[in-house]
Amino acid sequence: MKIQSKLLFAVTLFMTAAFGALHAQSENVTTEFGVKGGFNMSNLYDDSNDPDDNNVLYGFNAGVYATLPISDFIAIQPELLFTTKGAELKYNNAFAEGNAKFKLNYIELPLLVRVNVTKNFNIQAGGYASYLVSSKVTGSGDFDFEEDIDTDDLNKFDAGIAAGVGVDFSPISIGVRYNYGLTKVGKERNDGLGGTYTFPDAKNSNLTVYLSYKLN
Repeated sequence: MKIQSKLLFAVTLFMTAAFGALHAQSENVTTEFGVKGGFNMSNLYDDSNDPDDNNVLYGFNAGVYATLPISDFIAIQPELLFTTKGAELKYNNAFAEGNAKFKLNYIELPLLVRVNVTKNFNIQAGGYASYLVSSKVTGSGDFDFEEDIDTDDLNKFDAGIAAGVGVDFSPISIGVRYNYGLTKVGKERNDGLGGTYTFPDAKNSNLTVYLSYKLN
């Protein structure tokens, strides 16, 4: 099981246990508005394989968030982010050595349910929707290249589920979140022989470590 799957499994187990202790341990949620940013570890996966830890592409995310209470300890947390995703392929064979990076840049809207388990600890779960604004492939090593990819050749929209945990040191918070894509990156195409194919036939996987700052 890869690191992303382990994190998602751990967060799910923790959420199940935490809900049983909420009334005894929770801290009231307050309305917040702030800015946030973080470090991304992104990858691609298909339906038959988990993401390969060797193909991680490093990037970032940045944007704004709001926390809108719906009860004493539960809130809706919408965010608006610019985030990078994709994957890196490293190769070393008899003909060439180097790496190629498939980079995808999105405007992303996560919509999460946030639960304050304690005064300084919260859990988040929900979904996200993203719009692809740019994409490119770059290479280094024996062959250096950089080429923009027409976003019309890829699915403009991505969506998936998200789960994470956060620690608050008001006005600063830190946390970890995993996004599991449910939409294929590539479009379905006609192969000219009466069949179809999808390239890339893969979905986004993204683990992020973030820092946020409350403005109010």
